[in-house]
Amino acid sequence: MAKSPLLETASQTAGPYVHIGLAPEIAELTKPLTPLGQSIAGPRVSGERILVRGIIFDGAQDPVTDAMLEIWQADAEGRHAGDDGCAPEFRGWGRVAADFDTGLWHFETIKPGRVGARAPHIALWIVARGINIGLHTRLYFDDETEANEADPVLQSVPDSRKAATLMAQKERDGVYRFDIRLQGPGETVFFDI
Repeated sequence: MAKSPLLETASQTAGPYVHIGLAPEIAELTKPLTPLGQSIAGPRVSGERILVRGIIFDGAQDPVTDAMLEIWQADAEGRHAGDDGCAPEFRGWGRVAADFDTGLWHFETIKPGRVGARAPHIALWIVARGINIGLHTRLYFDDETEANEADPVLQSVPDSRKAATLMAQKERDGVYRFDIRLQGPGETVFFDI
């Protein structure tokens, strides 16, 4: 078998232009570009409307102000976009960028339902400067105790203190807080997928 003359490109960190291509609105580019991934669940999608917010912290516990997150989730009935019975307005996917000054990020969606044996959760993919390959994690809800105790992914995390890093804390009705720590004490669990 002949060797291919094409070589793989080296991986690079998410540089200063990532927001222009992936989150143009945060880079203050509105025309002719269309914001990508802002509408996870359209207004006619049924389910509990929630706001999730947080900050990504680096190893020195400083906010990462150039981070971007992609979000994937099921609808309130545990169906994914495109599944039978799932509302056409439900995309199940979104993208948000951290505020350049504070590092705060947030998104609005509906609270997902259980998918089989898995507890309600939202999958997150994180990129920022210094991250060569995007980081995968999950956000679970601290008010879903019974479902969390039966979730096979949560149960596969060997230390309950580490599993706690995957819990979004309910601040009040409809609002959850989920801070992500890239390194150091309380480092968030990341998955190798």
